[in-house]
Amino acid sequence: MDPPEGISEKAKLKQRLLGQAQAEGFAAMGICRPDAIPQAAARLAAYVAEGRHGQMGWMAERMHWRGDPVALWAEAQSVIMLAEPYQPAGDPLAVLDRPDLGAVAAYAQGKDYHDLVKRRLKRLGRWLLDQAGGEIKVFVDTAPVMEKPLAEAAGLGWQGKHTNLLSRDLGNWFFLGAIFTTLDLPPDVPERQHCGRCTACLDACPTGAFPAPFQLDARRCVSYLTIEHKGPVDADLRPLLGNRIYGCDDCLAVCPWNKFAVQARDIGYAHRVGAPALADLVGLDDAAFRAMFAGSPIKRIGRDRMVRNVLYAIGNSGLADLVPQVVPLVDDPDPAVADAARWALARLGAV
Repeated sequence: MDPPEGISEKAKLKQRLLGQAQAEGFAAMGICRPDAIPQAAARLAAYVAEGRHGQMGWMAERMHWRGDPVALWAEAQSVIMLAEPYQPAGDPLAVLDRPDLGAVAAYAQGKDYHDLVKRRLKRLGRWLLDQAGGEIKVFVDTAPVMEKPLAEAAGLGWQGKHTNLLSRDLGNWFFLGAIFTTLDLPPDVPERQHCGRCTACLDACPTGAFPAPFQLDARRCVSYLTIEHKGPVDADLRPLLGNRIYGCDDCLAVCPWNKFAVQARDIGYAHRVGAPALADLVGLDDAAFRAMFAGSPIKRIGRDRMVRNVLYAIGNSGLADLVPQVVPLVDDPDPAVADAARWALARLGAV
């Protein structure tokens, strides 16, 4: 659809950009200024000072860039935020009733979203360069960019009580990507929060990782514990992990706004990993792990952390028939794996 007559050239370019973004598969687009989140730096500093980032030292190391997009790239005039849906096909919490299976977060069950989103961002960025010139930088999750506050400032949604981004049009099953550009594009109106009195996400958290609404203590978050945390997980938290071996969907899945969720458009998000049997994972060596999870975001945690998580799940499963597969891991070269094996055997009454 052509832009209506009587609007500025910048507004026309923005409308055409939105059309191109939708053609690329993005579900929504919003624009803000790089200086649109002045509160972010202080909030991040307080979060790190309280130690709630756990072992994620990169948050502290690159805090200056992360808290201030202007510091990241001073020449940028606009930040284009884009949403890409990945809604799971079924109930992602159903697997929690299957102690023989490992629960994997919905976002990690297909191909690595970093690759899929960045590929689309680059294509959209090249289109923008061809149409209007300027310079761009694209970011998907791995750079020191606070995507959620920027997306809120760009009108894509708001950070819910679980701190994830919510949208009245998309629910909360979507990835975020950012294009920083030197072009001066019309910004959108920031979104306000629409959580009301609902506490479904807070109540659903299996480890009590939310000290208050809109606050997260990563040190108790299942996603952090199974992905970012190195070494043994605190003994009091292990039973609360259940069979979750990579990430956690609980707070996302119960959000009422998901009635507006949009189906994933990229076949790359189709379930490939699914809910693997714990028996098929516990004996993985490094080569087998790499082969099984090639092209998946799961590969980033490595064999040792995955087997550690699987052993916690086995310890929580009550399935004594898995004991023979656990016993050899008591002597595993990785101390966290060996510790998890001893813990699992004790939980299953095998020692």
